[in-house]
Amino acid sequence: MKTGTSSACLGEGMDVQFRDHHEWRLRVQTVDDLWVLNRLIQPGMSVGMLGERRDQTTGGDEGGRSKQAERKKMWIRLAVEHTEHQSFTDVLRVHGIIEEAPFDVGLHHTHAVELRNELKITSQKGFSKIDRDLLEESVRAANQGQVALLVVEGDEMILYFVTARGLRESATWTMRGGGKRGDLRLTDGIAKQFRNTIVHGLTQQLDADMPLVLCGPGRNRDRMLADLKEAGHARPMMSVGTSMGGRGAANEVLRDGLAGNMLADHRMVQEISLLEEAWQRIATNGAVAYGKADVQRATEEGAVETLLIGADVLREEEHQGQMSWATVAQTVEKFSGKVIQCSLDHDAGEQLMGFGGAVALLRYAM
Repeated sequence: MKTGTSSACLGEGMDVQFRDHHEWRLRVQTVDDLWVLNRLIQPGMSVGMLGERRDQTTGGDEGGRSKQAERKKMWIRLAVEHTEHQSFTDVLRVHGIIEEAPFDVGLHHTHAVELRNELKITSQKGFSKIDRDLLEESVRAANQGQVALLVVEGDEMILYFVTARGLRESATWTMRGGGKRGDLRLTDGIAKQFRNTIVHGLTQQLDADMPLVLCGPGRNRDRMLADLKEAGHARPMMSVGTSMGGRGAANEVLRDGLAGNMLADHRMVQEISLLEEAWQRIATNGAVAYGKADVQRATEEGAVETLLIGADVLREEEHQGQMSWATVAQTVEKFSGKVIQCSLDHDAGEQLMGFGGAVALLRYAM
């Protein structure tokens, strides 16, 4: 059997310690916070936090980076050049030039921003409305309870967490082996032992009151639910059937609203529901616009009710002769429309990129 564990924090969201027009002091609490920071931190800003540098005055080599030099912890402020982050990983890398530190000013440095780190972000020109909105939305979304989703198949089970920014895989249990052993038919006793292993794993990984949705094809999910109840799991739980297994089953639950009220108010489910509404309108020539030219025309007419746009797309630089997406978003809000900064870390988000990264639900067909 193979198992995986999650080291990601599932607690409260971004801790905003101080905020004004030019400076934000934040404490990272979840992997979603790192996703948000990767969009907020842009070239031209400064990021300060505790980091480490080798103090060359303590080494024996001259004119180079002595490996014997003592690493010292210090406050380092960088002029940001670029960031690196892979979705649902526990580290955001911020690359830049040292502006403030006890030594090495003017040299390159990389901040590795992790869970529970505190950092200060400074913007000389001030933070934009789209950045303020994204931060406020992340704080609101963090107040929603986390929901776990277990995809159940006979010889494999996968645990996901539904976060505000996507579907994060946390652990996999599998009985699949190689050679002849993999061809043996599972007996009821072995299957029961397999499920017991997962019951133990879920007991260790999940908070006692975290809701759990069990899904997948067939009836194994109902046997798993009975085992969890027998083991004393009193958390809100439900079993729902899907047409497929694997990650596709988890996406089906979110897309089709199969978990009912347990996930109905979750930010990710609401985002996917709006995107599904857009695909339906596109299929029926309804009140929808996609492609920058058509979205811009609908925006200028005040026809956009909701603009669904990738958070990265919204921050793209203006192309010559075209209105920037940030300006489009501002115009939508001027006409009392709503702008939703979407994640691309789920199936509907990937589909959104196929339409250029933005689609608008309109008040009327054009």
